[in-house]
Amino acid sequence: MPDRTTEEKKQHSTALVPYSYYECRLPEAFINVPMHWHSEFELNSIAEGSGEFICGGQKFTAGAGDILLLPPNMLHTAYPCRDSELIYHALVFSARMLGAEGQDRSSRECIRPLMNGSAQIKVCIHSDAEEYLVLKQTVDRIFSCVHENTAQTDLLLKSELLRLIWLLAADGDIVFQEDTTGGYSELLRPAFEYMAQHYKEDITVGQLAGLTHLSKSYFMRCFKKTAGVGAMEHLEQLRMNAACEGLLSDNRQIAEIAFDCGYRNLSNFNRQFLKRVGCSPKEYRKKIILPCRH
Repeated sequence: MPDRTTEEKKQHSTALVPYSYYECRLPEAFINVPMHWHSEFELNSIAEGSGEFICGGQKFTAGAGDILLLPPNMLHTAYPCRDSELIYHALVFSARMLGAEGQDRSSRECIRPLMNGSAQIKVCIHSDAEEYLVLKQTVDRIFSCVHENTAQTDLLLKSELLRLIWLLAADGDIVFQEDTTGGYSELLRPAFEYMAQHYKEDITVGQLAGLTHLSKSYFMRCFKKTAGVGAMEHLEQLRMNAACEGLLSDNRQIAEIAFDCGYRNLSNFNRQFLKRVGCSPKEYRKKIILPCRH
């Protein structure tokens, strides 16, 4: 299992409510979803637009209507396609919702293998899949329960999540065999985790390669295949997303936010922000924050 001290720190579930819902809009709030992992399952339903996803070393394009189900501990990232806004609903839920702690055969043979990697999920179900309609109806009921957010609808939510797993298994989208793919993801996990925790600091490719015990050249090739971008570009994305979040969440001076996100030169920060977000930090704060306060 990966080091719990360096996983995504956001708490997605509690004992009382073992799930969290998010509406993700890219690039409106963030330019992309940085490569990360968490110990919960994640269910995504794409509402509008299209995006590039990398999940467990697999790279694919998904668009409106498509469904993604990610097992725990899978490294994943998302980018909106060029000139497209990507909007999707995300449910991050504890394996407890599926009865993972039970000792019955369904828990032992069907749920826990999804958690330990001995069973593999076909992560993306496209809208042209043969059994798509019944899967989409189930996913819609899941998110309807999430939006109602009551103890009673949690009962239906659990049953619909289990139904989704059953449907995927019946359609052959869950395969019970040892995983022989995504080796780069596990190999590079220490580098991803270190960058997520230390993006404010000066980081070199040599330093990251050392964490994975790879040569610099081999590390760079593996990283590009896994994340879709180079290590320094990924670091830049982490810093830029942190800057966007800072501009959204508090009233500190822009220079202070830039410095806190790893930028030592305000002019460079402004230049990079304009290039990646499409407006200046000041314009972004005015466009995004002010309307939300009324």
